[in-house]
Amino acid sequence: MRIAGAWIAGFVMAVSVSSAKAVTASAPDVYLITIDTLRADHVHCYGDDQIQTPALDSIAQDGIRFTQAFTPSPITNTAHTSILTGLLPSVHGVTDFGIPLAKTIPTWAELLKQNGYETAAFIGAVILDSRTLAPGLDRGFDYYDNFPSDSSESKHWGRVERRGYDVVHRAEAWMDGHPTKPRFVWVHLYDPHDPYEPPPPFAQIYKDRLYDGEIAYADGALGHLLKYLKRQNRYNPALVVVVGDHGEGLGEHGEQTHGIFLYDATTHVPLLIKLPQTASPRAPAVVGAQVPTTDILPTVLDLLDIAAPAGLANRSLRSDFVGAKGNDRVVFGETDYPLRFGWAPLRAVRSGGFKFIEAPRPELYDVGKDPGELDNEYEPWNPTVQHLRAELSSSAMRPPRASASSGAASSKTLNELRALGYLGPADAKSSTNVPELSSLPDPKDKIEEQNLLHSAMMSADQGHSQDARVLLEKVLQLDPDSSAALRQLGELEYKAGEYRRAADHFSGVRKAHPDDASAALYQGKALDKLGDEQGARSALEAAVTSSDGQLDARVLLAHVDLKLGERSAAEDQFDAVLLLDPANHDALLGLAQEELKEKRFAKVVDLLGPQVKDASAELLQLLMQAYVSLGRAADAEKVRAQLRTAQRPR
Repeated sequence: MRIAGAWIAGFVMAVSVSSAKAVTASAPDVYLITIDTLRADHVHCYGDDQIQTPALDSIAQDGIRFTQAFTPSPITNTAHTSILTGLLPSVHGVTDFGIPLAKTIPTWAELLKQNGYETAAFIGAVILDSRTLAPGLDRGFDYYDNFPSDSSESKHWGRVERRGYDVVHRAEAWMDGHPTKPRFVWVHLYDPHDPYEPPPPFAQIYKDRLYDGEIAYADGALGHLLKYLKRQNRYNPALVVVVGDHGEGLGEHGEQTHGIFLYDATTHVPLLIKLPQTASPRAPAVVGAQVPTTDILPTVLDLLDIAAPAGLANRSLRSDFVGAKGNDRVVFGETDYPLRFGWAPLRAVRSGGFKFIEAPRPELYDVGKDPGELDNEYEPWNPTVQHLRAELSSSAMRPPRASASSGAASSKTLNELRALGYLGPADAKSSTNVPELSSLPDPKDKIEEQNLLHSAMMSADQGHSQDARVLLEKVLQLDPDSSAALRQLGELEYKAGEYRRAADHFSGVRKAHPDDASAALYQGKALDKLGDEQGARSALEAAVTSSDGQLDARVLLAHVDLKLGERSAAEDQFDAVLLLDPANHDALLGLAQEELKEKRFAKVVDLLGPQVKDASAELLQLLMQAYVSLGRAADAEKVRAQLRTAQRPR
């Protein structure tokens, strides 16, 4: 560890004095910049001479560079939750997409807001949208820049991802309007995440290394933010933290992207901390101690002299950069993402120069002499294995368990998640319902399938359906019963109008997972298109029985019941939907149409009247007919006027 001791110590003393006034305007601003999918060894100041990252390098020059920082999770929303809470995934519980962060767990924003800070967050992808895939992350933020919920954007950019410069511009606009109080601003740059599509000139400069091109572009966006802060004279007095949430496999150990494995390729991240500067000269510092990203929040609280919650106490990194010898900390890793494919989750611990990965086929690496983690030294009787296994079973790490994914996610949310390259919450729900996780396949044996499935999802999102089919057929050659491949093929065939093939694929999924509500819904939709109402009804009834909610399935089941002449059953399904979602358009429309057919005009008014303010043209037309039939001409004319407004071109 190389330390500019006196300089660092002086600044830390200055921070301690000023942070005692955390509720005053003199408290330092705090800026957290997280760069998604950023490997430490693909940053210039971390030794990569093939890439230019001047903004990251400048922060390293102005502050402290941690050479051995590790994330506990290779998944974006889980890793960020750990950064923002200081807790491991198995402790904060956000081990899957869409799981709400418990209200009892304090967040970075809440802790600073309680101490007088204005707080704002600017995200680069819907995977961190607090209304869908990351509920609870907005807690404590005065402003959280979610994606538009009514966006009709069909392209990748704007629909599921924002370019880094867009994110930065949005943050700068907010800061322009909040110039007085101390502020905590989190900026999330998603660009290095695949697909790797850097804009010009980075696409040309890094034409053979597009992942690096995305990193260089994100660094440019960071540089724009730093220049803005300097122009506002808010850079020097600020506390700035820049960290990667996780890395990228890039083919190491066979993993093209991330999420499945816990090797250093996806867990070793850059971490830079710039302290508030009150003097010069500046001198860089380097900390070589092994540290987890969960210790960033305790460090910030310590520097600001804000009391840390009990779970974060005594975990500050401050002693590591004020001159004391840095000590390696035990770092943990965990991923439940393999469960989505029906494979075993993984747990890892890094301590004493060794790394142990608990898996169906366990692994032990001497990372000092084998940094590439290529020589598995695992033996069950090895004392190091026994010691590290004990670490994993300690109070710091809970036992592995199945993810409690959100099974009722909307189809829009699932499509957004897949567009980012992840299998959606409903896709593998039943894969987690196994008595012994150790009986599941080892992800090491399935990584080729994962790469093909991921590539197929990205191809389908980009409109290359035939390419996706070819990739998925290759998966089925490796595993004819792959429910993930059968599901994706079923969806492709359904969109192409090949309903018989789609129904057959979803039938295959349901044979492996009888309680899979999503597959049952899709099979019901395909059979309905084929005119097989009895088959459709059977599938849809299974969907609504297997999972709560399932509003789409209930609406379609109602329409199938109508085709079968089961009017009472159909109305029951419409009523069930409206009980869960009183403003559901499809249920309102279907039920109102049935009430009109039966000449129950007063019931149409009772049903649609409360919805008239936000009603669609279709619903307004039905309501107007009901008023006319009841002889309520004045009310009918009011609705007619509203209908003309609704139908007017915008």
